Amino acid sequence: MPSLQVRELPAQIYHKLQSKAQKEHRSFSQQAIVALAKGLDMEENPKKRRASLLKSIMDDPVIANSQDVANPVDLIRKDRQR
Repeated sequence: MPSLQVRELPAQIYHKLQSKAQKEHRSFSQQAIVALAKGLDMEENPKKRRASLLKSIMDDPVIANSQDVANPVDLIRKDRQR
């Protein structure tokens, strides 16, 4: 995975990142990555991400060819009736 080193980071930015990281219970590095992703509009909409994940699951040849894939609604109903 690529790494990034920033020289001469203004103290104001450093302290802001540090404060935000503590509030969000993240490491400084994690918070810097989140801030960069937000700044570069790389955040993916959760609904789009979920739809993409579900599509990739359903496109899986093992699942697509399986006849006995359980219906999640039926599983939840069965579980609630216990």
